[in-house]
Amino acid sequence: MSEDNSILAAGALIWRRNENDEIEIAFVHRIKYDDWSIPKGKLEGDESLIACAYREVMEETGFSVRFGQSLGSISYQVGEKLKSVTYWAAKYLASPGTPNPSEVDEVRWVLASNADAFLTRTLDKELVKRFLSMDPDSKTLILLRHAKAIERVEWAGEDTDRPLSSIGERQAKRLISNLAPYGIEEIHSSSAVRCYESITPIARAQNIDFFFTDSLSEDVYKKDKERAAKYVNKLLVNDCSALVCSHNPVLPAILSNFVEKFGIEVTEVKLEPGDAWVVHHIEREVVGVDFLPAPKV
Repeated sequence: MSEDNSILAAGALIWRRNENDEIEIAFVHRIKYDDWSIPKGKLEGDESLIACAYREVMEETGFSVRFGQSLGSISYQVGEKLKSVTYWAAKYLASPGTPNPSEVDEVRWVLASNADAFLTRTLDKELVKRFLSMDPDSKTLILLRHAKAIERVEWAGEDTDRPLSSIGERQAKRLISNLAPYGIEEIHSSSAVRCYESITPIARAQNIDFFFTDSLSEDVYKKDKERAAKYVNKLLVNDCSALVCSHNPVLPAILSNFVEKFGIEVTEVKLEPGDAWVVHHIEREVVGVDFLPAPKV
């Protein structure tokens, strides 16, 4: 619960394509409320919204999923408090677990075209409409600013060797739960030590291949403003979810290139350490960008 006396929660609309290439959505039957709804739940401790959504999916469905575009938030009154629930679209991958039997007694796949008649709550129906207004088959490219580094004035060595601060080290560990929902399959990073130390925890935790390149470094950016953008543009042909870790002057330039080329809108134009833009693309075209704040430490 936040300081403004509101309740924070998160969830995900889980989807798949059936043998007829029709979109189906998974709904859960909650025992406590005797309703059919989209999986969601309240934040625990200091976990992030996206980490909460990912955990709730596993607890209420047992499904393995890969997150896609954000579906935004829905708010409503619960007694005297305002409850705000943030959702993502999530593609179904497998069923490695089972629902928590104390919360959910059935998970049912429903054709998207029948969802409106099936769901209990009007707000869930609105969420389905949001989902159906976008193309769910987009791929994900995450532009991550490295975690908090030691200040430049406190470092006597080469800037490229400047490591993470103690706060940055904690951020890097917490990035695992922030980024895990996207099912990252490869990582591309600036060769700077602070970038290496930012991506190492998630790379090791999930056994992800990673590549270091000077093309994403600050030094090269100062000499060639286009090189980083060209490198990242090539990643738009990837058929997998990728992570790019770089620096503050580099990543905004890349995003500006996307905004200019594809006419997309962004809510945040600057990244603090540990923040990220989640770029959604289809066949080399960027169709949306979500902002992912740094994890709390």
